[in-house]
Amino acid sequence: MQLQLTRRRAGLLLALLLTIVCGLALRRFGYAAHLPFAIVKYGGSILWGAMVYWLLAVLFGSPHRFRIASAAVTIAVLVELFRLWHTPALDAFRLTAAGALLLGRVFSPWNILAYVVGIVAALAMDRALSR
Repeated sequence: MQLQLTRRRAGLLLALLLTIVCGLALRRFGYAAHLPFAIVKYGGSILWGAMVYWLLAVLFGSPHRFRIASAAVTIAVLVELFRLWHTPALDAFRLTAAGALLLGRVFSPWNILAYVVGIVAALAMDRALSR
């Protein structure tokens, strides 16, 4: 049982790292590769949502995938709503690369939809890979 959990976590960690690399590559090279704005913008948001799912799955290692997905959706929505709160320090952090990647800059309900798409995709991949 422990070996199975360790293998699962290793696979989840690999998925997390690959998602992060793909998201950073899309944000960094997407426009240079002449990808459309919507692909770069919302593709990054889809990958961010998937990353939240993979991160929670790695941390909790639980076979309760729907709970992990629900928690990921909750976190994603809260992070997006957090963009509505402004302070000088928070806005200054949002102008940095780390702040933009972690918190984003501008609230958009479309981002919430993209996060949910990414979380559902990660959930589906997790279920498929565990069979």
